[in-house]
Amino acid sequence: MSLSENRVVDVLIVGSGPVGSTFARCIRDALPDASVLMVEAGPRLTSRAGENIRNRSPEDRAHLVAELRRLVSYPASEGAVEPRPGTFLVADGGRAVDPHDGMPAAAMAANVGGMGSHWTCACPRPSGRERVPMIAGSVLDEALTRAESLLGVTQSGFAENDTTRSVAQVLAEVYETGHDGARPVQPMPLACAAQSAGLPRWAGADAILDDLADGSRPNFELRDSTVCTKLVRDGARVTGAVLSDVRTGDSTGVSASFVVVACDALRTPQLLWASGIRPPALGHYLNDQPQIISFLELDPSRLPLKDSRAEFVTSDDTRDHLTGALWIPLVDDRRPMHGQVMQMEASPVPVPGGAQPANRHLVSLGWFLPKDVRFEDCVSFAGDELDAWGLPRIRISYDLTEQDRRLVELAIKEMHRGASALGDYIEDGTPSLLPSGSSLHYQGTTRMGGTDDGESVVDTRSRVWGLDNLYLGGNGVIPTATACNPTLTSVALATLASDDLVGRLARLRAAARN
Repeated sequence: MSLSENRVVDVLIVGSGPVGSTFARCIRDALPDASVLMVEAGPRLTSRAGENIRNRSPEDRAHLVAELRRLVSYPASEGAVEPRPGTFLVADGGRAVDPHDGMPAAAMAANVGGMGSHWTCACPRPSGRERVPMIAGSVLDEALTRAESLLGVTQSGFAENDTTRSVAQVLAEVYETGHDGARPVQPMPLACAAQSAGLPRWAGADAILDDLADGSRPNFELRDSTVCTKLVRDGARVTGAVLSDVRTGDSTGVSASFVVVACDALRTPQLLWASGIRPPALGHYLNDQPQIISFLELDPSRLPLKDSRAEFVTSDDTRDHLTGALWIPLVDDRRPMHGQVMQMEASPVPVPGGAQPANRHLVSLGWFLPKDVRFEDCVSFAGDELDAWGLPRIRISYDLTEQDRRLVELAIKEMHRGASALGDYIEDGTPSLLPSGSSLHYQGTTRMGGTDDGESVVDTRSRVWGLDNLYLGGNGVIPTATACNPTLTSVALATLASDDLVGRLARLRAAARN
């Protein structure tokens, strides 16, 4: 298909989540007159592009999720796995019998703002072996700081109080005794803005887009309900893409000097494969963090509260009842897992038994574990079967290794230690390894590498090996076995990629003028 008579832009961005939005914002800030087209397969849910719908009332959230399901014709689960509200299971994902054979809980978002339909905003920094080794430490630290600024990351989203301090003190006594105090138990870094009462205002892609989210900036267009079905390649360059309007079925073309694909770790390799861009590592090294969750009721008699009863019952502010979100960081071999203690209003996982009485003080205690990363854990594609958006159907091959299962056993023992120090498990709240895919933290399928040796898809600036102008973004780029939430790292890597793209675009435009 010739695209010579179609629209021409400087940069095409496929995907409107936090990472795609990072590219848009960084390009706009550096080159305000550069033309940028961002396309998103799903619909716009809110007037401000990319708003986190967790800022809405429960009634509004339910309405938006229902509207999303009505507008997005993606296969529904026919099995026991229920996708998180605002997400859709990968086709056939809910029919697996073994919850850890394949990835039955694999899900994805389809709406402007991407994971803003469900994101809980945890943004901890990676450490040790979680860090991307082929990027210099000082460069990565600077990028992480920049990402924190774009996302508005803070550890003060929930006001500190007696309960917070008491729970953190107990967890420190359990998990840090005899250690040097590095990476202590602390408030979870969250992408949010504290408010005078109630829960914080949660960040979404709109926080990164800034004034681009209002649609008033020239040279920037965010086109929703538009699927990119193919990238058009000419030798070492991608010259443009074929776009399909979900509502009408009409296909159009766009020519671009640079293309960014930032869908997610499943659909980014899907689009490359559909476009005939198939480096050996594409889709492989799929890394989903095994996730263990439990639910317990705090026991004030086990906490060093100043007044063991009063604070639990006197405040109308949900932040004062419990802990907000506390973080138990991974410390490589010493504590090879990442822990979160979250009050139920902040947790993405519903409490067993549904709504609980207001006078019960419940928290979720969860571990994310680093995966034993293997080539054979992968996402592949059926060339003769298409999904609801006209792309090759996704298939997932994935399993836990013996190493993974040993770490799961260790993590459950560690969870018992922390839980018993805080309170008691509620009914059906004992530690449970969730079905594979539950974390939504899929990584590695377009992994970064230091050399073009066939074991990676992109270089250290997220540019696809062998292609001059195609950049990838998202968790799929992360090459390491992480346990911490990956969003901050993905946004940090996108800032480095954006700098590289901006420099190349500026040189291209200068050459054209001369």
